[in-house]
Amino acid sequence: MKNILVLTAMLFFGCFSQAQVDRTNFRAGINGGLVMGDLSEAYSLNLGFDVYLHWGLSEEIDLGLTTGFSNVFGEKQTISAGGVSVETKFDNIQYLPLAASLRIYPFTGFKLGGDLGYAVGINSGNDGGLYYRPTIGVDINGSTELNVSYAVVDSDIDISSALVGILFLF
Repeated sequence: MKNILVLTAMLFFGCFSQAQVDRTNFRAGINGGLVMGDLSEAYSLNLGFDVYLHWGLSEEIDLGLTTGFSNVFGEKQTISAGGVSVETKFDNIQYLPLAASLRIYPFTGFKLGGDLGYAVGINSGNDGGLYYRPTIGVDINGSTELNVSYAVVDSDIDISSALVGILFLF
């Protein structure tokens, strides 16, 4: 009888005292923004999509993986020197980020975090580089997030963009 009471108590407390939060989720969305820094004269716009898989470590912290695609659009530019003008078109820069992702939820509906990894260069002459992206996000509803971020690919030339994105939870 004593064993049954102990077993019942263990089951009762085990069911109601679990601290694990199962917040595994899959998110996908689109983003767009302006190119910043040294490349802003030759490149204007960055458009892309993101795919995230997050696991809830606690109620306040998610850890996950991210990938996606980004295209930085090149501009036509006229360069003049000594009475000679040359018009040139800069090729688009495309990369595929592969990164770890961290999100911290200081309070409901708001998140801070970032992605850190490597951006694989897709088009010719693009070797890729270190990828990092700090992010601030706000939940619009239970399955939609609006976020702002600053994405950087750190290589021979730094590609940085201020982005606004929308993610959907699946």
